[in-house]
Formats: sequence, structure tokens, C-alpha cells
Amino acid sequence: MQPTVADCERMQTAWNRAIALAGGGECWEDAGLTWSWQAHDRQLMLNFPRRIDAAVLHRGVEAGRDLDARIIGAWLAADVDASPLEAAGFERGWAPWWMAVELTAIPACTDERVSLTADVPEYGPEGQRLLTLARGRRASAWHAVARVDGAFAGRAWSFAAGLSAGVYDMDVWPVFQRRGLGRALLHAVCSAARDAGARFATLNATPEGERLYAAEGFARLGEGITYWHHLH
Repeated sequence: MQPTVADCERMQTAWNRAIALAGGGECWEDAGLTWSWQAHDRQLMLNFPRRIDAAVLHRGVEAGRDLDARIIGAWLAADVDASPLEAAGFERGWAPWWMAVELTAIPACTDERVSLTADVPEYGPEGQRLLTLARGRRASAWHAVARVDGAFAGRAWSFAAGLSAGVYDMDVWPVFQRRGLGRALLHAVCSAARDAGARFATLNATPEGERLYAAEGFARLGEGITYWHHLH
């Protein structure tokens, strides 16, 4: 069975929950709204509600204020009525382009500039806490780093839940782009998830990133919506 947009949404929710808990935050549900408080970067996330009740949303926003969140984000399916968010002061943001691939299509990483590691001295305390996800023999997340002549040049994550894995936070710093590092990072985290038993990988792409992912076999499944409420 091929992944769907709903599978992508479930993986994103699982990742938002995982990084919230690893970073010292918390997650909760309130009358159908699922929230994840990412304390490490002071973001409160509303994860893919099917219906948004204005009163319940207000409680979530007030919880964000109490937590001193700098921003509250909402991830939505394209067919969800977002008018309660707009009435509460949220502004429409970027649209995730959901993509997926069967992991047998992704080769192993053979680029010596890229390695799987949970040891990144450049990360501050918040980043170090997130790296606990990639430590231990039964880790369900993998973190890859690119280095060029010893310099930290980029990173990527994958996170598995069942037969699916998500690819997240893939980035190559501008000065190191167009050197094949993005492709190598993608190969590294996808092959790690495949070796752990995942069959498919999902991600959300920007227009710039879609070119790389499509060249590696990812197919576009559909779009989502994000909304953002800046508190600071």
C-alpha cells in the first residue's frame, strides 16, 4: 500500500511529539485538538485537527501565553476550515508539499563527508537534548551531519514509526550548497530508516527542495496548510 497525505500528517504529528518530549516539553489533547509544546525553541504546535472549536482553540492559545511561547503554529489538512484560526489572529503560512518514496529506491550513502552521528559539538543545550532521540541501541530517529574540511556544513533527521519514516530538518548551509551534500544527507537518513525496517519515507518539501526529492524518486502526494500566531 502506498503512503497517503494522511500518512504524512501522522508522521509529522509523531515527529512534533517526539521532539517536544525530547526537548523537555509536553503534549496534550483537549476536545479533539492535539498540542505539542516544543520548549527547546518555544513553539506550541496544533497538529492536524479535523475541526477547530473556537473556545478550545482559545484555551490552547492561552496555554501558549502561559508557557511564554514565542509562536503558535497550526498544521492542517487542505480541506479543514481555518476560519477559527484567522479569527484568533493566526496568519496563513507556507504550504507543505507532501512527498513519499518507497525506501528500496534510495541507495545507501557512500559520501565520506556525511555520517550518522549523535555527537555534534556545535549544537547548544537545546540541540543536545534533541540528539537523545538518536542515541541508544533502540533509537527510532537518526541524525546525519555533513562536514567539509572539518566544517559543519549541513544536517538531516529521519524518524520512524511502524513501516513509515519521516525526513525532517534537512538543510545544507548556503556556502556549501550545490556540492551533492543534500543528496548524501538524504541517502544517509533514509537508508538508516530502511535498515531499521521502514518501507516508506515521507517529507514536506519547499519548491526548492522538491527538485532534489523528485530526482531521488519522491512523488508528490498533495499539499497542506500552516497557520502561525506570533506572540513575541
